Amino acid sequence: MGMCFLEMFRVKQNCFCISLILSHNFIEVLIILCCAVLAGGVAGVCVDLILFPLDTVKTRLQSPQGFRKAGGFRGIYAGVPSTAIGSFPNAAVFFITYENVKSMLHHGSASYLAPATHMVAASLAEVVACLIRVPSEVVKQRAQVSPSSSTLQILSRTLYHEGIQGLYRGYKSTVLREDLWSWKQGHVVDSWQSAVCGAFAGGFAAAVTTPLDVAKTRIMLAKAGSSNASGNVLAALGSIWRTQGLLGLFAGVVPRMAGISLGGFIFLGTYEKTRQLLL
Repeated sequence: MGMCFLEMFRVKQNCFCISLILSHNFIEVLIILCCAVLAGGVAGVCVDLILFPLDTVKTRLQSPQGFRKAGGFRGIYAGVPSTAIGSFPNAAVFFITYENVKSMLHHGSASYLAPATHMVAASLAEVVACLIRVPSEVVKQRAQVSPSSSTLQILSRTLYHEGIQGLYRGYKSTVLREDLWSWKQGHVVDSWQSAVCGAFAGGFAAAVTTPLDVAKTRIMLAKAGSSNASGNVLAALGSIWRTQGLLGLFAGVVPRMAGISLGGFIFLGTYEKTRQLLL
């Protein structure tokens, strides 16, 4: 659920850049941007950690063995070290890539191409950021459905049996899911009123993209050599449809919607408070 909140930060960061560049004060620009990156990273980590139990419930509802066999409400913070370690560098890589690609595309382009520039830059940033996010997500989800195993044990087991490619299981489905989030986020989040609107929009988008999220979870959790382990998103969706129907495709939709909606408020409040303390 992290990228919709990263997109909020990206839009607010752009607003800072515009006002500061007009002032021609390079030192001030650099300080504010560093504070913005730090505040956005802190806010993102806070969202991930506070709402982690909802994410665990969602993952266990989507797992092939079912909610109870995957752990139920036991060990609700299983896998949290993976999220805590990966959250900040993931955000940093996303914004560095996004800003560089956007600046290259924006140079000399017409104003009416701005939306397309944003979508292309965000999509490419997702592709790069997922190089960090996917390994973190694989370890996290496998730990969530195996609460008796530690994050380090899950990581070691994955590397031993599948090698480095095992950490990138579900890369394509994750990029596809996150790209849809990036294309949706184009509004400025600068007030609590817009945060309310964003919460409703985010909840709706979370519901619509739930089948992709279920497919991603099944691919990441699949045993090596199984059909889902190939990473074919359409095959995974077809398998879920044949065995569980519509309910299977929308497994975990309620905690997913709740996490995305609540996360917007937590992100905005934490971001503003952290930025005020830093500045």
